Amino acid sequence: MVDRKNNRKPDELRPLVIKVGVIKEADGSALVSLGKTTAIAAVYGPRTMFPRHMQISDRAVLKTYYNMIPFSTEERVKPGPSRRSQEISKVTRHALEPAIFLEEFPKSIIEVFIDIIEADAGTRTAGINAASVALADAGIPMRDLVAAVAGGKIENQYVLDLEGKEEDITQCDLPVAYMPRLDKITLLQMDGDMSPEDIKNIINLAIKGCKIIYEKQKEALREKWRIK
Repeated sequence: MVDRKNNRKPDELRPLVIKVGVIKEADGSALVSLGKTTAIAAVYGPRTMFPRHMQISDRAVLKTYYNMIPFSTEERVKPGPSRRSQEISKVTRHALEPAIFLEEFPKSIIEVFIDIIEADAGTRTAGINAASVALADAGIPMRDLVAAVAGGKIENQYVLDLEGKEEDITQCDLPVAYMPRLDKITLLQMDGDMSPEDIKNIINLAIKGCKIIYEKQKEALREKWRIK
């Protein structure tokens, strides 16, 4: 059995907190904390896209911006865009686009800003979770919420929701984003070298974690909007 912090079981998520409507000036917003990793997402739009030559005639453009604030980790993060932040912004957009009815807002733009204010691994999945809830809070029509979490393998044990130094010792870091109602994976990445059987088992474990997060996402939205 892998020795994890706080006696966490291999298939157990870190303590999860989701808050909706945390930024008043945004059209929709959410905060998601998984252990010591915290992401805040703010949504603006849909609104007419400018300049006009960048508009798409039959759907909205989704723009996502991922950013780690300078003091989110022990070592100060250099301010401004980085290669990593640009890559995570792109995969976040790919994870969210299948969930949104972009065709309902032609020639428009929907912008999602994700700030990581505290980082202890799993920042891209925390950002996706927060962005999904923020989009729903903004009233943007969605096919389903997107929930995300990473899995891995440490000492021949499959583990869910890697934290801290677990990312350094896992044989594979495999983030998964998933729409439970539609049973559809919208993001699948892998850092490591694993057998097909191991990959399948880690994906199945991550999907179980996504379903737990999904219920918490819905619960937080119901609480904000007092939906029974």
